[in-house]
Amino acid sequence: MGTSSLAHTKWNCIYHIVFIPKYRRKKLYGQIRKDVLEILRKLCEYKQIEILEGAVSSDHVHMCVKVPPRMSVSEFMGYLKGKSALMIFDLHPAMKQGNRHFWARGYYVDTVGRNEEQIRRYIKNQENADQIEDEQ
Repeated sequence: MGTSSLAHTKWNCIYHIVFIPKYRRKKLYGQIRKDVLEILRKLCEYKQIEILEGAVSSDHVHMCVKVPPRMSVSEFMGYLKGKSALMIFDLHPAMKQGNRHFWARGYYVDTVGRNEEQIRRYIKNQENADQIEDEQ
């Protein structure tokens, strides 16, 4: 993954982001996991955010994303969590349970820097473990 360009700007802003469902409930399994993964992909595509690696576990989401410098991480996460919650509730109305909060407040973010390959391997291993868990 090399440097990208915007008008007069070269950039390579890669972040490792982790966020969880409200109360860290193990909600993300089976069809819901597949739907969440597809929703996150679509929302990132709309904002031209490149997902380098991603995994949806039963109680958290890992993403390694390339975010253009014109967008802050907090702006991106507000958009991603807000829009995805609405889309999840549209597909799975039973998930509302009295409120419209699907994701917990906050998230973990770190710049990837030189650890990109190591972080991507870690996320990939999470995804493989979750697929095995879904099949059991």
